[in-house]
Amino acid sequence: MRPPLRIALVFVATLFVWAAALAAALAADPWNRADVVAWCIVPYDAQKRDSAARAEMLNRLGIRRLAYDWRAEHVASFDTEVATMQQHRIEIVAWWFPTTLNKDARLILDVIARHGIHPQLWVTGGGAPTTAAEKQLRIETEIARLRPIIDAAAKLGCQVGLYNHGSWFGEPENQLALVTRLKRDGCTNVGLVYNFHHGHDHLARFAAVWPQIQPHVFAVNLNGMIDGGDKQDKKLLYLGEGDRELGLMRTIQTSGWRGLVGVLNHRTDVDAEVGLKKNLDGLERLATQLKASR
Repeated sequence: MRPPLRIALVFVATLFVWAAALAAALAADPWNRADVVAWCIVPYDAQKRDSAARAEMLNRLGIRRLAYDWRAEHVASFDTEVATMQQHRIEIVAWWFPTTLNKDARLILDVIARHGIHPQLWVTGGGAPTTAAEKQLRIETEIARLRPIIDAAAKLGCQVGLYNHGSWFGEPENQLALVTRLKRDGCTNVGLVYNFHHGHDHLARFAAVWPQIQPHVFAVNLNGMIDGGDKQDKKLLYLGEGDRELGLMRTIQTSGWRGLVGVLNHRTDVDAEVGLKKNLDGLERLATQLKASR
């Protein structure tokens, strides 16, 4: 074999090895910037940006994915929001969805169908704690509420994420019972969305709970965490400001989970760009620490 050809083959083989190593590293890193999603930046934005300004902000931050939350005043601009994000090549990967298939829910489904997008529909719930005897009845009631939403989403090629937001519905064991039952009944498009900021009561048992819910989790929304933060006006901290989020992230990373990773603003008195930037910077620092401790 001629030397130039041998050198070329070695070079190509080296490239393949390098590419494989890079792919493996990315696959092992759930905090890859490409998976980052902006969340809680529509009603939570001191600048009250419109769709165009919001898209420009996301471009500046290098965020290519948006989970769309809204309030009544945003309903009239749903089509504009989707069209604007499409123009800026920003994918709407999730949409905050009503708890029942009401008028607003059907409007959202119409918008999704009209624009040919396929966001996850993030659905929450409530409810007081139940006794063991009451739990099965509550599950049946919740299944009856959720099935019309799940069936409608399936027709559009959309997934439904059960979103922990406190109360009975937000407990991971209850969500696991719901998603397991739904999947057993043939709902293949349902999973979970886990929010750190609604999980302060789970901190002590997260390492035990995560392996149970992990196979069903579509998205994790990050937040700075301290013990009892939700009870001392420190529920919403920037990433890196707490002392527990690194441990939660390590549990998630070690499990091999990959999915959507949300960074928040969630503060009406803070410019969403400022809040997102602080969380992105915090995420980068925490991810660096996790890599160094492998």
